Order: sequence, then C-alpha cells, then structure tokens
Amino acid sequence: MKGSLKMTNLLSRIRKSSKKTKTSTNKHRNRKRFKLRNQNAISIPKDLPSPHEEEDEEGEENAEEGFKLKSSAPLLTHGVQPLGNLYLNPGSINSRDTGLGNLHTLSDELVLEILGFLDSTDLGVLSTVSKSFYVFTNHEPLWRNLVLENLNGGFQFNGSWKSTYVAASYPSFDISSNALKSFKVRDFYSDYLFQSWLCANLEMKPEWLERDNIVRKRGISVEEFVLKFEEPNKPVLLEGCIDNWDALENWDRDYLMQLSGDVKFAVGPVEMKLGDYFRYSDQVREERPLYLFDPKFAEKVPKLGSEYEVPVYFREDLFGVLGSERPDYRWIIIGPAGSGSSFHVDPNSTSAWNAVIKGSKKWILFPPDVIPPGVHPSPDGAEVASPVSIIEWFMNFYGSTKNWKKKPVECVCKAGEVIFVPNGWWHLVINLEESIAITQNYVSRRNLLNVLDFLNRPNASTLVSGTRDRVNLYDKFKNAIEASFPGEMDELARKEAEKKIQQKKLSFWDSVSDSNAGAFKFSF
Repeated sequence: MKGSLKMTNLLSRIRKSSKKTKTSTNKHRNRKRFKLRNQNAISIPKDLPSPHEEEDEEGEENAEEGFKLKSSAPLLTHGVQPLGNLYLNPGSINSRDTGLGNLHTLSDELVLEILGFLDSTDLGVLSTVSKSFYVFTNHEPLWRNLVLENLNGGFQFNGSWKSTYVAASYPSFDISSNALKSFKVRDFYSDYLFQSWLCANLEMKPEWLERDNIVRKRGISVEEFVLKFEEPNKPVLLEGCIDNWDALENWDRDYLMQLSGDVKFAVGPVEMKLGDYFRYSDQVREERPLYLFDPKFAEKVPKLGSEYEVPVYFREDLFGVLGSERPDYRWIIIGPAGSGSSFHVDPNSTSAWNAVIKGSKKWILFPPDVIPPGVHPSPDGAEVASPVSIIEWFMNFYGSTKNWKKKPVECVCKAGEVIFVPNGWWHLVINLEESIAITQNYVSRRNLLNVLDFLNRPNASTLVSGTRDRVNLYDKFKNAIEASFPGEMDELARKEAEKKIQQKKLSFWDSVSDSNAGAFKFSF
C-alpha cells in the first residue's frame, strides 16, 4: 500500500512539473529523421541549402551519405531505434507512447527535462512503472547530473554514470549484480535518444577533416605577425615557435599524474584528481565528454607553469598591469577524443593563442561578422544558444558551409603547433585524439581599445567573465593603463580615428571608380 501511495504521489508530482515546465524550444535544433540500416552504416539526409550560399548554386542533392561508427561503439542502449525505423515496420506500435501515460504527447526532450527534477530514488521507482519510463529514467545524462551535483568530483567512474552514482552512494551495493544490468525494450523509437547515442559513437568523417585553409607560418618576425595577422585581425597557425618547451617532451599522463599527486583540477562543474579524470576519459562514451579546463593550474602545480613560456608573438599582455586582479587568462586543457568546445567567442574581447602539446585538434573559425549556422547569440551578446553538440553540428550544419561566400577558416592543429585566435572570432574545437594543450588570452596595443569598449558596455556585469569584480574592471584597467603607459590610449584613439577616415575615403572612391575601365562612373 505504501509503495502504491508513493507511486501515486510521484506521478502526481511529474504531472505538476510538466505543467510548470516551459514548452521545449526545438526551433533552434535542426534534427534529422534517422533510419538505422545497420549498426555500422548510418544514413542521414543532407542539410538544406543555406541563405549564405552563392546565388548560382543549385543547392545540395537530396541524396544520403553514410556515417561510420567507431569500432568500440557499444550496442544501442536499451534497444532504442531511430523513429525512421518505425515507418519501415508498418505493423509496429511505438512502445514509447504506450507507457508514458499523460506525458506521451510531450517531446522526449521535455520528458527528460521533467525527470531531471527527480532524485535517484524517484528515478529508480519510476523505472518500474513501464518500459517507457524504464528507458527514460536510465538515460545517462540524468545520472551524470546527479553525480556532478551530489558527489562534487569525489567519484571514480565505473563504466556508466548510473553505476558510478550507485557505487559512490551505496558502497555496500554490488554494482556487478544483475540489478544494474540493462535489458532491451522492443519497438522503442526515439530520434532524440538515438541521436545522443549516435553522436557519442560516430567517427569524424574524412571530409570534415579535409579542408585546411588557414595560413601557416614558420619563423616569421614579430613585426610580420603584427602587420599581417594581429592588426588585420586574421587567424594564423604558427609552426616551430614552442620547440624549446620542456612541456613538449615531458607532458604525458604518467608525468602529469606524478607531478600533480592529489591536486584536483577543474573539470566542468567539479574538481577531479588527474588519475580519476583519466579513468573517466578512458571509459566514457558520451555525446559531450567532460573537459579538464583549469585556469589555476600554474598556481596549483607551479612546475607546470615553469615548463612553458609565452611565444614571442604574444608577450605584450596589457592585462598584466592588473596583477593578481586580472581576469582568468591561462588554462591547461586535457580531454579525450570527441571532447572540445562548441562555438563561442573568447571572453572580454581578448585575443588568444592555443598550443597543442599532445594530440591534435580540429578548428573551425568564423569572422566576427558571420554567425555560425546553428548558433543563436542574444541581441546583447550576454548569452549564446548552441543547442547541438559538436558532432551534431558537423552532421547538421558543416556540409552547408562549403557553399558559403564567406567560408570558415579551418585546420587541424597538431602537437608543437600554435593557433592565433583573433578577438571576436567564433570558433569550435574538437579533439581528434586524447589531447593536452595550453591556451592564453591576452590584450595587446592592437586590441586595447576593443577590450576597454567591451568592459565599458552597459551590461558589462553580465558580459565580463573570469573575475569577481565585473562592475569595476573597466575603471581599474583604464586607470592602470594610464598610470603605466601615459598618453598611450589617446595615441591609439587618434590612430584609430585616422584609420576610419581613411577607410571611408577608400569606400567612397570604390563606389565611383570603375576598377575594370579605370574611369569614373556615376552611382546613384
């Protein structure tokens, strides 16, 4: 009787939650309708043409292209199939809809959002209600959230997030018992749940890696770097400029774990010891792997900070005048294949450099005036909605960019190479293998006025990041620059004004001069 009463109360709470939860905003999520032909050959429709495509393009064909799964890909979780398979089996009934009660009309995304309000006990109870609830309540991201919210990094990954949570919360429980083993549910069709599995196990297609149109330079002078790349705000890949780093020779798993000991590093919302993180990264197969991204690594392990030095091209860093009050600016980055950063612009209008020490990274960059497809920044720039994972972005949007007039800058950055990311450029990064890197954001004279303007925006308190004092950072930085470099800001402002006047003149003459005939023409 008590169990029945508890179940009634639980379902009542879920119904109330579904009424309070906002309708899922799927308008930004460009999902495809999948058909699973077999586990090693996935077919997905191509993208529709983009409005950015050239006018004479006929658009992409409606053909399908195959996708290859990783050789280590596990079987489909609980037998979930893409919705397209339901249409290939006319006599089938989607068991997803028959076991959700009043929730069957909601999208899968919204059902999971509602279930996210429940604790582990409620999820366990609800999993016994029906096959549908069994599948949904065992969705790994639900248990990942429970682990990260409740265990504060004090866990050892055990093959799945549910097993990890149970092992940490109930040490006496035998996680190898049949109680945690999953079973398959027949005729359960869901694009949303299938997509999560697919993105976690999909190989990067060769054509996603082929395009390499970034400018590469080796041994250039600082003056050439400033003139050709920093001043015009263009990315470049630099070779050979960190060959003297001890980090290039020393930094591998064993060395870093030995050096760091029990020190914990920032991994998403928690902190973990390196040994625990590597245990996780070796086992995990998920759509958005956790990424070690720590801004205090050099303070935690000083020797790490001494085994690399800033490349000569980036040594003017005016944020340094703030001393210990400067925003976060350097990070050690470690992640498995498939981990990375979805599209974003670097904080506080800074420029950045990223040096790969081990592994390799695929980069895609769009200039400040081109918003990447699938990315939706708010009007004030305070928030960026990128509702698809990195792999899903490649699946749904990458193909369309090949026909854009303004194509993205792309490259694979390998160990020993450094990429310069100019301020304001959108960029996405995915690790092609386990990778270790160092990145730093900086402010030079070429970018000082942009940074000051950014820090002085009306909504700076929401835009500024990496510091506790977001409101006063502008005044502190401006006063420190004036004290350290008297008259410098006035001189930079004067040069910037002259540059804009010159650009206006060029723009005027371009509008009245016929570059082909060399003569004047009227333009009204």
